[in-house]
Amino acid sequence: MELTTKKRLELYTGRCHPSLAQEIADHLGMELREPNLREFSNGEIHCRYGESIRGADVFLIQTHGGHVNDSIMELCIMIDAAKRASAKRITAVCPYFGYSRQDRKAEGREPITAKLVIDMLTAAGADRIVSIDLHSGQIQGFFDGPVDHLMAMPLLETYLRDQVGGDVVVVAPDAGRVKVAERLAQHLDADLASVYKKRARGQVEARGVMGEVAGRQCVLIDDMIDTAGTIVAASDILMDHGATGVWAMATHGVLSGPAVDRLKNSRISRVVVTNTLPIPSEKQLDMLEVLSVAPIVADSIRAVFSDSSVSEIFGGENQS
Repeated sequence: MELTTKKRLELYTGRCHPSLAQEIADHLGMELREPNLREFSNGEIHCRYGESIRGADVFLIQTHGGHVNDSIMELCIMIDAAKRASAKRITAVCPYFGYSRQDRKAEGREPITAKLVIDMLTAAGADRIVSIDLHSGQIQGFFDGPVDHLMAMPLLETYLRDQVGGDVVVVAPDAGRVKVAERLAQHLDADLASVYKKRARGQVEARGVMGEVAGRQCVLIDDMIDTAGTIVAASDILMDHGATGVWAMATHGVLSGPAVDRLKNSRISRVVVTNTLPIPSEKQLDMLEVLSVAPIVADSIRAVFSDSSVSEIFGGENQS
């Protein structure tokens, strides 16, 4: 018997960020399906695919936002259901990867929770992971399979070229973001600066600036804005050192806790994030600009499905 098989791509979304998933599907020109998720009265999640996915290349889009633990568990259940439905390959598309900041033991008796989340996805049956701007590149090594580490930098770079003129300085808000800030500065042919900070008892204190910022427009670049403590402290010290204005740019707009109030009362004039996470109406700010990562994710899904290079989309710069 001789049989010629055809590859088939199936795209599904969880409930955390369906609007982003629909954008991705629109860019791919295909139908976005739902895994018929529902909850029992005690909160347990149930999933059942409404059509056969046997032999299909299944991509499950679920960012780890909102109630992060629920979104991760929901993704694991979708993966398990797809595996038991005989999907040929299962790719977890997680634009924002939860627990990514817990990627090492900073002190004794701590977990490495990013590794735990990877282990959960592996045990559920994920064959591949796609994510955007992981907090640290080493997380890729936690998964014993392919990890496509995408970058939002092309979006942020294009936005800056279109919106900012004159003398611009790209600023790293702390030592951990210097490499990313340096790469963006090189692309824009701009100068680089960084803020030295100290964190004590949960409070962030900016201590100094390395670089010339007086009389210049500063752009702070980070992977995420969570409570906004770091980015607001950095903006204050930049303005104190004579910057004419400060913008803040980040891939993930977590905006938890006091973030909205801090940003409203800060000296930052514009905040630019992407839509890797849903931003509810109560967190929308006049100063906030949201860029869509859907084209980047769609191009990467197309490359994975066709077995072509994802790195070429980013000029090979996505491997860190």
